Amino acid sequence: MASGAYANLPRSAAGPNSPWLIAVIVSIATFMEVLDTTIANVALRHIAGGLAASQDESTWVLTSYLVSNAIVLPISGWLSNVVGRKRFYMICVGIFTVSSVFCGFATSLPMMIVFRVIQGIGGGGLAPTEQSIFADSFPPAMRSQAFALYGLTVVVAPAIGPALGGWLTDSYSWHWVFLINVPFGMLSLTLTYLFVYEPKALQDDRRKLLSRGLSIDYVGFALVALGFGTLQVVLDRFQQDDGFSSHFIAALSILCVSALAILVVWEIYNRQPVVNVRLLAIPSFAISCTVMFIIGFMLISTTQLLPQFTQELLGYDAIDAGLTLALGGIVTIVLMPVAGILSSKIQPKWLLLPALLMTAFSLYHMTGFDLSISFGSLAEARALQVVALPFLFIPISAASYIGIPADKTNEASAIINLMRNLGGSVGVSFTTTLLQWREQFHHERLAEHVTRYDDLHGRGLAAMGAMVQTQATMLSYIDIFQVLAVISVCVAPLVLFLRKAPKGAQAAGH
Repeated sequence: MASGAYANLPRSAAGPNSPWLIAVIVSIATFMEVLDTTIANVALRHIAGGLAASQDESTWVLTSYLVSNAIVLPISGWLSNVVGRKRFYMICVGIFTVSSVFCGFATSLPMMIVFRVIQGIGGGGLAPTEQSIFADSFPPAMRSQAFALYGLTVVVAPAIGPALGGWLTDSYSWHWVFLINVPFGMLSLTLTYLFVYEPKALQDDRRKLLSRGLSIDYVGFALVALGFGTLQVVLDRFQQDDGFSSHFIAALSILCVSALAILVVWEIYNRQPVVNVRLLAIPSFAISCTVMFIIGFMLISTTQLLPQFTQELLGYDAIDAGLTLALGGIVTIVLMPVAGILSSKIQPKWLLLPALLMTAFSLYHMTGFDLSISFGSLAEARALQVVALPFLFIPISAASYIGIPADKTNEASAIINLMRNLGGSVGVSFTTTLLQWREQFHHERLAEHVTRYDDLHGRGLAAMGAMVQTQATMLSYIDIFQVLAVISVCVAPLVLFLRKAPKGAQAAGH
């Protein structure tokens, strides 16, 4: 039963139940959705073969999901207010689960893309709604510990996704990458229906909103779809389509920038905006969004880079490549509760600053990688990096709501999750592009020192060329780790400007 400080929270989704029970229940579907963003990556080649599609065409299986997900994320706060938080959450779980079934039984690429778009629509509203439930169901002094549980869903899921996807694909078939969502989706729907409450305060807010006459921001909807949809396509296809040399990418980039610029101006002056950009005028919230963007940037880009490095240069299969992240996942699980306890006692900036510097150090440590590195050394390097993650994610998640009015938590959650997802997308696109650029650079420099007289012991120029290519790729990964380390150092001073978190007192607006 909810009691004490928990019972005095008018927007809590716990009702008479323990908020920790509600936290576990709503984490099920969000974990499933975040896992889905990485689990399909390693199965892509098998999906392409099963659907008679080329490797390049099959990347739309990933892009289509990310595009629809990116469109729904920023407007999920508004949709939650209009539809009702519990109802909206259950609709999202239902859409995601049913579309997973159709993805698993898709027989052609167009069919798969259609259902991936629908799946992305359902998945886009899950994480923001869950985070809003956490923020409203726990008092400010307890939020850090609550966000430790939330952190497990959005930090650990991407880490185990590649390993799980590789195991399912190799042991069964690519279909199970999607079908595994079904039992978890049904469990989530059942438990949410039985135990999660729609508090009276939220019902009153919804009635007031509808009584004033619901003015649907059609222009805002269109600008969100155009701006974030084109942005995700550009980020996901930038390297494959030859960057700005492609007329397709150049045109979409112009559309993206124009739509997002107009969106900001339009939503500032709109009475019922679908994306409440006015919240970014709160300095602490704007800083939190920036730091969350960097966390997504670092987490998702390195989660893709390390398995890619092991498969491309060390010859690992999908399962072993994914397992290089496993130790890091265990470290994160162990440290999340510790970070939650410390975050409730120490101001966020004094945890964030050393955590960012630790991240920089761990990335700099990765610049010592070479082609003879062992599996154990790779796993240890990843573990060293993610030691800092709980002390980044939990403090910034809690700090995001300092100064946010109580009736704006849905909208704030949508924006903060949007920034994390965008950070991941930008990080992957940035590192993928930089990898190829630096690979070309190093290849040219190394090739300058190779002549036909270097053809020793009958190796042949082809073998020499392969050696040059391998070394150029290795040097490119080292360059990326250096750049990521520098970014971490540059962002670190920003956290010193975060507002102080309340110690046991109610936050502003709560």
